[in-house]
Amino acid sequence: MTGKAFVFPQESATAYVTLIPKMRKSLQNFTLCLKAFTDLTRPYSLFSYSTKTKHNEILLFVTKLGEYDIAVGNSEVIFKVPPNPYAPQHVCVSWESASGIVELWLDGKPMGRKGLKKGYSVGAEAKIIIGQEQDSFGGAFDAKQSFVGDIWEVSLWDHVVPLKEMDGGCYNGNLINWQALNFEDNGYVVTKPKLWA
Repeated sequence: MTGKAFVFPQESATAYVTLIPKMRKSLQNFTLCLKAFTDLTRPYSLFSYSTKTKHNEILLFVTKLGEYDIAVGNSEVIFKVPPNPYAPQHVCVSWESASGIVELWLDGKPMGRKGLKKGYSVGAEAKIIIGQEQDSFGGAFDAKQSFVGDIWEVSLWDHVVPLKEMDGGCYNGNLINWQALNFEDNGYVVTKPKLWA
């Protein structure tokens, strides 16, 4: 998928991409990075990692312009950031079980740290979906939370990557690697050359 993006052209409860990780393992740490462009002003999901016991095992969700909701193990924290409408966003999130610290970086700049699920372990048997937010394992999608726009360079690591190193690119995760992506697309999703770096 190098140089390409997933395009979600319209609001839908049926368009999504399932990402298949290189291995399935419980996570005591993770780093998630992706790039996205949308002109949505309503809530939407960027990344949904669901298990049979917790539908928001990992969730990256935008509740409104300038407000990112990050969930681990069905608990969540909200980061408020300077709104930057109509611009592509480079989003990186890391979480560390030992300290419970979750960190958000946006366009290469730190947006702060908060505490979330200290001592928790993220479940291994997951459905990982972009384009929709899972309210049950692999389903229960709501069109009003669907993503409309472009998503590219999605990567997931099983450790905390120094986020200042993410500025250039985010495509070589050891669980999800954009350069060697294993995925299944469903519904109206189009793969096109990316428009932004």
